[in-house]
Amino acid sequence: MGGTGAVPRPRTGTTPAQWVNPLRDERDKRLPRIAGPCSLVIFGVTGDLARKKLLPAVYDLANRGLLPPGFTLVGFARRDWTDEHFAAVVHDSVRDHARTEFREVVWERLAEGIRFVQGSFDDEAAFDELAKTLAAVDEQRGTGGNHGFYLAIPPAAFPTVCEQLSRSGLARPGEDQWRRVVIEKPFGHDLESAKELNDVVNAVVPEDSVFRIDHYLGKETVQNILALRFANQLFDPIWNSHYVDHVQITMAEDIGLGGRAGYYDGIGAARDVIQNHLLQLLAFTAMEEPVSFEPSELQAEKIKVLSATRLAQPLDETTARGQYSGGWQGGRKVVGLLDEEGFSKDSTTETFAAITLEVDTRRWAGVPFYLRTGKRLGRRVTEIAVVFKRAPHLPFDQTMTEELGQNALVIRVQPDEGVTMRFGSKVPGSSMEVRDVNMDFSYGQAFTESSPEAYERLILDVLLGEPSLFPANAEVELSWKILDPVLDHWAASGRPEPYEAGTWGPPSAQEMLRRSGREWRRP
Repeated sequence: MGGTGAVPRPRTGTTPAQWVNPLRDERDKRLPRIAGPCSLVIFGVTGDLARKKLLPAVYDLANRGLLPPGFTLVGFARRDWTDEHFAAVVHDSVRDHARTEFREVVWERLAEGIRFVQGSFDDEAAFDELAKTLAAVDEQRGTGGNHGFYLAIPPAAFPTVCEQLSRSGLARPGEDQWRRVVIEKPFGHDLESAKELNDVVNAVVPEDSVFRIDHYLGKETVQNILALRFANQLFDPIWNSHYVDHVQITMAEDIGLGGRAGYYDGIGAARDVIQNHLLQLLAFTAMEEPVSFEPSELQAEKIKVLSATRLAQPLDETTARGQYSGGWQGGRKVVGLLDEEGFSKDSTTETFAAITLEVDTRRWAGVPFYLRTGKRLGRRVTEIAVVFKRAPHLPFDQTMTEELGQNALVIRVQPDEGVTMRFGSKVPGSSMEVRDVNMDFSYGQAFTESSPEAYERLILDVLLGEPSLFPANAEVELSWKILDPVLDHWAASGRPEPYEAGTWGPPSAQEMLRRSGREWRRP
């Protein structure tokens, strides 16, 4: 349904559960489309992801009037819960974590469509019961045979769930119906396993019905990269190797890994962040303008860029990895990874990773792209910094510009979403002295509306069948093709280099840029 018209009123004869949020403002263009009749089944509904992100996002969509009147939420887990018990769990999750104001009338209407099915992933009877439940909600709530299956579960369980969806007939839609599978990262642990995973999923549902969630792509600032680049003539002429010296893409966290050993140990920073989040940010930054913003056109341009992306050589000099040790952070003493609960004393899992990439296109020839991510770094920040070449400064002598750095355009993805431009300006006074200044755009100051959470946007896109913000099969495999040689190189290189908690990574990461006369930004 189009997003610019008025929200339709319920037709005559609709059930009380079919409703429209009267507070939805037609002027709000951020999430204007309303999903059609459907349900969402969440596997792994008892986990942190579901409790803190997915269930609150569903409520936020309902609160904004963006879910269909008969929308149904189905939980699947081993707990011995009734529908009412599960509804109470959802209620508490929404109360604690929802972005929008809790409104009892919205909750009551959403709760009418909450169902629960008990069972394990290898339990055929449970999946048969799930099929009966969905058939019942089709009849009772008008969901039309349209069902999304969100796999918020460990990747090892994907094949079992996919097999059960196929065996029970849940993956096969009828005429004019859809079935969609949503997969959380990691999408494999290398190229071979990613291909195997894709084969398993595609054997059950076609590729255009698979939605691989990368929650970073749902963030407003990431989507704003496209607006910044292609809606403004200001930047396009200089967005190339004639003017750009290099690009830095950083995702830094100030937290450690206490309590996350079960997930993180053996995975590491490169697999956890670079393979998906940072390579996707690179693709948005370096891609050519698509013919349109149709999903196929957008994905085609990202695939072209990733196909042209290469690791800079030699890997000893163009990559770095580290593991945080104890230190001071945020005014308190913190332990190193090897002293965190669940990690062995001889763990070689890296908590910091940095790589240098080259994009072999005419636009970017000769421009290095530096990607880094890490835990226990100086502060929490995700940003893309496009750093420009120095001007000749012919009219100026050295003393006039000695405090002037390189111009930069910095896209802040989180936490303070916005864009900063760094350029030179004359210092007030009688002498000619040029110094760096910043021009800043902040989402929080420029817009009165708060940005929707990433999962809010992405869940709505799943229900709408809008795959633009989801990595395609080819993107996932190309990302692993880029990263695998680094992982193999590190596996043969011994232990990661230690770095003190609260710093910006190991010395080798600093040296990685200094070899070419560059420095990492201090966000």
